Amino acid sequence: MTISDEEFDRVLAQWADRVRAELGIRDAPLDIQQVLGVAGVAAHSVMRPAAPITTYLAGYAAGVAAAGGADAATAARDVLDRVRKLASP
Repeated sequence: MTISDEEFDRVLAQWADRVRAELGIRDAPLDIQQVLGVAGVAAHSVMRPAAPITTYLAGYAAGVAAAGGADAATAARDVLDRVRKLASP
């Protein structure tokens, strides 16, 4: 089954909203395309299982930074940029 780009984006955004609601973090910043891009770089430069591990650790690091007083959206962007550079060939 093939879905359009719009449907792909809609399904992921709805899933992310459900996960954030379940976890009590409705306001958590999320750039889906940036997260997927970092996961893709990790999967292709390291190995496929590196994608979820990398995104989990990036999220954890962004959370630690935000808990320490950093702006959550800025912390997330910074962490994802740093990990993308680390994983880039």
